[in-house]
Amino acid sequence: MKRLPNLLIVLSSLFLMGVAQAERIKDIASVAGVRSNQLIGYGIVVGLDGTGDKTSQTPFTIQSVKSMLSKFGVTLPANVNPQLKNVAAVSVSATLPPFAKPGQNIDVTVSSIGNSTSLRGGALIMTPLKGADGEVYAIAQGNLVVGGFGVSGSDGSRLSVNVPSVGRIPNGASIERGVPMKMGGDRFVDLNLHRADFTTANNVAAEINKLLGEGTAVPLDAASIQVAAPVDQRQRVAFLSILENLEVQSGQAPARVIINSRTGTVVIGSNVKVDAVAVSHGSLTVTIVERPAISQPGALSGGETVVVGTTDIEVKSEGNRMFVFDPGVSLDELVRAVNNVGTAPGDLVAILEALKEAGALRAELVVI
Repeated sequence: MKRLPNLLIVLSSLFLMGVAQAERIKDIASVAGVRSNQLIGYGIVVGLDGTGDKTSQTPFTIQSVKSMLSKFGVTLPANVNPQLKNVAAVSVSATLPPFAKPGQNIDVTVSSIGNSTSLRGGALIMTPLKGADGEVYAIAQGNLVVGGFGVSGSDGSRLSVNVPSVGRIPNGASIERGVPMKMGGDRFVDLNLHRADFTTANNVAAEINKLLGEGTAVPLDAASIQVAAPVDQRQRVAFLSILENLEVQSGQAPARVIINSRTGTVVIGSNVKVDAVAVSHGSLTVTIVERPAISQPGALSGGETVVVGTTDIEVKSEGNRMFVFDPGVSLDELVRAVNNVGTAPGDLVAILEALKEAGALRAELVVI
């Protein structure tokens, strides 16, 4: 049996065979108001091995370095612009988790905003990280961990693995202030589902009512469940601890096929069905080769030597067998039929799109 080359087919929920899986509430929902916050800052990375910003094209890097040096009592003449091959201007971002306290550490991501070719081996100078309100919530500093690398030659050739212009600093930011979150005082607490689903919302409310009594939980819509909770903050923490460990039956995901056009990854949900349809798949390859030749005129003919070209065109067509999908064909039968034909990643995407256009694919087709 042929396998799909360079193609990852993820069979989500294939082994469930239509049976919903029990999940904890803490895995499928979050408490309203308990959220993370995004932080961002502008900083300077130093210590690079000649891969920093080209200062002639990034004047803001020079301005940043001058401003930093002036804070340490070093003043450069106004007409002097240092050539900083080992310095890069960067954007620093982090996520402030809920209930974060001063003194705790969080990871930061450092990304070049100039023309630095690599941040490998660099160190971030102390950088304040601000929230959307403009207040400083953390201070970042430390040595970068870069997963990629790049090398270049004097002739302009270059080899790059992954993205060397982005790095991380594990535990690189120290929290200076937390975001206050109100946990008590209200009669109700709302649980927000990560994936809106009427079945899941109804099942969550039913499980809570089964444990704590009818009317304790009420589903408001497909994404929210309102639960009567203790007003005291300490009691509410214990109450939520009980709720988040309850197991409920989640509703099945909608029939969906997701195609990543950049990587060739295809994700097919377990509820995807195909109507009765016949599919014939083949490929056409056109090869064009130019062969230059020298045309030499005869002696004393007065002609000129010219270069003429000949073109060879080859057309090759591959015809594979036609295969038929029966009405309501299941996911494993769909994959088995495609594997038997031996299609390439791009061909499978084309087949799925054609099935959708023909109205034979009973699922939502999402291309990302």
